[in-house]
Amino acid sequence: MIRYTLKCENDHVFESWFPSAEGYERLRAAGLASCAICGSTSVEKTLMAPQVRPARDRAAAMPPSDIPLESPAPQSGGPVAPPAEAAPEAPSLSAPDTALAKAIARLRAEVEASSDYVGKEFVSEARSMFQGDAPERAIHGEASPEEAKALAEEGVPILPLPFSNRSKSN
Repeated sequence: MIRYTLKCENDHVFESWFPSAEGYERLRAAGLASCAICGSTSVEKTLMAPQVRPARDRAAAMPPSDIPLESPAPQSGGPVAPPAEAAPEAPSLSAPDTALAKAIARLRAEVEASSDYVGKEFVSEARSMFQGDAPERAIHGEASPEEAKALAEEGVPILPLPFSNRSKSN
């Protein structure tokens, strides 16, 4: 797995994980690498410092990365007036109501459209593909935190998704 700092055409800066440098290029060329803030598919890698991980026996835990959820406020000489807000709408359980929720909904739609749902067989399918016993393909499914940790420690390229599982009958 490799983490890149990316920047979209709207100057939003965010980080994302990819299976490899080649994997990033394939996703970008297919229009599947998109801004986590605005959804733009015009993204480029930015200059970033490498993160060197200490040896396993000395590393207790890696601190979480600071991932911006909004673009920073413009810098000006004086105070910034808050944006005019429209009357708030009642929250909906069936439709995303924030920019982040909308971005996650778009991500979910892309994941579901471009990969096979393997359900509780995710761990064995991912491991089989990694070991070369099954043909490689994009999959998504279910794994416990312990199972996901074991896969990651084995070097299997996996990525937790920021949404809950949904029954395939929906």
